[in-house]
Amino acid sequence: MSDNGESDEVYNNSHRAFLQSLLSRATLTFEQARPVLAAIKNAQAQDGRDVQPADITEQDFSTFVNVTNAAISPFDLEIRDTLSQHDRTRIYALVNVSSDSITQLATTHTPDEIAFVKRCLDAMFETNNTYRSEVLAVRSTEAVRLAKAPTGQTQHVDATQGAQAQSLTMSSAQRMLQAMVDEGWFELSKRDFYTLTPRALMELRAWLVETYNDEEDERIRNCSACKAIITMGERCPDLDCTGRLHTHCKRMAFRAQNNNERCPVCKKDWKDAPPVGEKAATQNRRSMNGAGASTRSPTAQMDGANNSQDESTADEG
Repeated sequence: MSDNGESDEVYNNSHRAFLQSLLSRATLTFEQARPVLAAIKNAQAQDGRDVQPADITEQDFSTFVNVTNAAISPFDLEIRDTLSQHDRTRIYALVNVSSDSITQLATTHTPDEIAFVKRCLDAMFETNNTYRSEVLAVRSTEAVRLAKAPTGQTQHVDATQGAQAQSLTMSSAQRMLQAMVDEGWFELSKRDFYTLTPRALMELRAWLVETYNDEEDERIRNCSACKAIITMGERCPDLDCTGRLHTHCKRMAFRAQNNNERCPVCKKDWKDAPPVGEKAATQNRRSMNGAGASTRSPTAQMDGANNSQDESTADEG
């Protein structure tokens, strides 16, 4: 499209409408954006031309994003994009680039609810993220049990202002989990696991790294190919290696290595690579049933003991 190309270069009501549409949806793909932009252009058109979604090009969409970003950057907002971990669909979301993203929830949720969300994140990135099993998700039944605040432990959430977090009722916890899904922070899989959405991973990236990574232990890992945070995919068969790959990034990574299916980090054969994500819960239970402790490293044995409660509820299918 070129007829309205001139107006697209200046932030106007078209871009404001686009921004409102993005806010109402939490995320957009290019295909989802095409009918939105077509409707906006039709509303603004004065020549009577009927713009169809198929008329919207990637350049039109990119221009809308770039012009909008230039206008909202003084407010510490940015439209960012990432690839879906399920496939290679590019997803766009409006994120806050400066303040602590967890405490942003305090505008609509209570400190106790935010502390509950933090306990869910701890379950994803600490309890269910071990040397041997990187599940990086929390089963819905486990999440609801986290409604009860631990005694004698202050939650590391700024919005609680250091106060002891109070427990939620089971029904309140379930409503909060649904709110996190509705607001685009959590997604619930068919296997009944909660994970962070692409929008959440983009907005919480700095906070996640600061909270869960330290010099001795990096719990937040990046895909060795696309460099985005990985919470589902595969890990190097050498459990001491930092190599991780999204399932849809493997082909790109191996192609860059002349089709050698080896770890991009340690160069060992990428054979029988353990899963990253909720599939690791299934494999973890099966390995416990079929493998002896003598075949695992001391660190893995320790992780197995600490994670036994989660394994007892692992998904078999």
